[in-house]
Amino acid sequence: MLPVRRFKKLLIANRGEIACRIMRTARRMGLTTVAVYSDVDRNAMHVARADEAVLIGPAPAKDSYLRIDAIIDAAHETGAEAVHPGYGFLSENADFAQACADADLVFVGPSAATIRLMGSKSAAKALMEGCGVPVVPGYHGEDQAFATLAAAADRLGYPVLVKASAGGGGRGMRAVATPGELEEAVAGARREAAAAFGDDRLLIEKLIAAPRHIEVQVFGDTHGNVVSLLERECTLQRRHQKVVEEAPSIAVTPERRAQMSAAARAAAQAAGYVGAGTVEFIADAAGFYFIEMNTRLQVEHPITELITGLDLVEWQLRVAMGEPLPLRQDEITVHGHAIEARIYAEDADKGFLPSTGTIGLWREPAGNDIRVDTGFRAGDAVTPYYDALLAKLIVWGDDRPQALGRMVEALGEFEIAGVTTNLAFLDLLLSHPLVGRGEIDTGFIEREISALTIAVPSVAPLDLAAACVAVLLREQNEQAPPADGLPSPWDRTDGWMVAGRRSRRLSFRHGAERYDGVLWYGRDGLSMESRGTNARLQFVPRDGALFDLCLGDAPERASVAWSDRDLDLTTPRGHLELHWIDPFAAEAGEAVAASRIVAPMPGTVTRILAEPGVDLPRGAPLLVLEAMKMEHTLRAPADGRLKALKCAVGDFVQEGTELADFEPVAG
Repeated sequence: MLPVRRFKKLLIANRGEIACRIMRTARRMGLTTVAVYSDVDRNAMHVARADEAVLIGPAPAKDSYLRIDAIIDAAHETGAEAVHPGYGFLSENADFAQACADADLVFVGPSAATIRLMGSKSAAKALMEGCGVPVVPGYHGEDQAFATLAAAADRLGYPVLVKASAGGGGRGMRAVATPGELEEAVAGARREAAAAFGDDRLLIEKLIAAPRHIEVQVFGDTHGNVVSLLERECTLQRRHQKVVEEAPSIAVTPERRAQMSAAARAAAQAAGYVGAGTVEFIADAAGFYFIEMNTRLQVEHPITELITGLDLVEWQLRVAMGEPLPLRQDEITVHGHAIEARIYAEDADKGFLPSTGTIGLWREPAGNDIRVDTGFRAGDAVTPYYDALLAKLIVWGDDRPQALGRMVEALGEFEIAGVTTNLAFLDLLLSHPLVGRGEIDTGFIEREISALTIAVPSVAPLDLAAACVAVLLREQNEQAPPADGLPSPWDRTDGWMVAGRRSRRLSFRHGAERYDGVLWYGRDGLSMESRGTNARLQFVPRDGALFDLCLGDAPERASVAWSDRDLDLTTPRGHLELHWIDPFAAEAGEAVAASRIVAPMPGTVTRILAEPGVDLPRGAPLLVLEAMKMEHTLRAPADGRLKALKCAVGDFVQEGTELADFEPVAG
């Protein structure tokens, strides 16, 4: 048993929503909080909410949030006595935990030895086998030669799963269906694992068909106590990254719940675990299998908090101070059902490409049993340097149907403009009848992707009218006030004229389509003509980005967020992204030819996979971009020849940057 060590100042070695979440509890407990930040996070929410903040480096995570020395220095500089790592970044880095101990700082988490043991999936699986916890068949050895991995895959039988030994969150993970896919999968997993965790070791597992992903929250203290806090269902995931989580799982019977909870506690006790941890399993009708233990607080911890009424961050801090766990196993009770949806800056209709930009509008749902954990607000920049998670929407209900209904309603009330989000995707996902019935497995999203993504919607007349009004209001706001401060009839923007009529065309692009609205100004005010119809147009600006408009006899309220000439409209019909066409400038990218390979998002070129002058089949990999911690492979758009490269490894490129010239085969 370690001595009690109460601390009064806590440094949070993280950013975004988890940093803000930890600060909320720390402040309630009377602790002073210290934030760390990179150059691009100088004005971030977690910096504003901290009592003190320290700059630790430039934007790339390897130069800031992954710099152990900079974080230790920041703690000493501010007099912090403890460090909370959050999740991601250095949260499961044994060297960081040891550096904190060596610097006489309390690390809010397990010991470096425990992190090292459980952070190696290979060692963790060996430990679990030793204490009778069922594990997935696989290769977890130290020999990392490709030939050894290939032999293991052949022995297990395809399909197999290639996984990073030192990490989680879907990074460094590839499903491999045939031997011919293994080499590329191993190479990509190694790079992603090295970039995300600083460790490129891999393991190979048999891929279990159509499983559910179930995890059990555990807590241990320095007095030898270990408890479990029920399970979480994490089956709804994409590319091995969780999208929606819920607790408890409707697929787990009372008997299996008791077995899984006992196995999770046995795992924690075998590891001598202290603090918050999660034991993860995959399960099918035949049984359940240990896959890994995460030695940190999980992203989805709020759903456990809502069904137990406990504050898991408070438990972490109290355990780190040397206190015993607040409750015994038989004192932990559960009420109702909770669901969490992860809101990402990504475009589901474009293959979930990450989205960057400045948030122009942020309006959260509110109400009983609705919670939003976030590190963003209107005006914040979403950059390509970090994870794409913007917020977590968490709801509670008396039962699962009530919680699901509440979640769908809350998703409809969440408005974010300025960056593309997965809100519409989440709405479709959680409204799906199979999700409602709980008939899901980890491959559900991939199988149902066509039903969960929508074609580019057409622009309705009221949408075009709202876009025109947004332009007029923007111009009105940019207009300099009169020198004498007195209103002038010549400054009116409602279309009034002394005599006669004049017109103005406003043009917008949505996808590949162009939409034109002709505004007519006359003594009777303003009207809009579009596609053969003409109707009177009236509008009134409201607070912030809101405005009311009426086209003919159809009134409605809308909001807008601008990014240069791109506008995000939110209307009663949903969210719409348009580009206001400058009539005096050529439209860049009006039709991207198949001969140009352009960056689909901002990112760093990490690999060049083809040489100029080489003939390539359609789909052949050309180069790899890394954005928001994930790799994205750009491929040949058709059979043809790579004519020239216009980028190099290490280049940071913006969305739309031309990366290569490609010559398709004629015909």
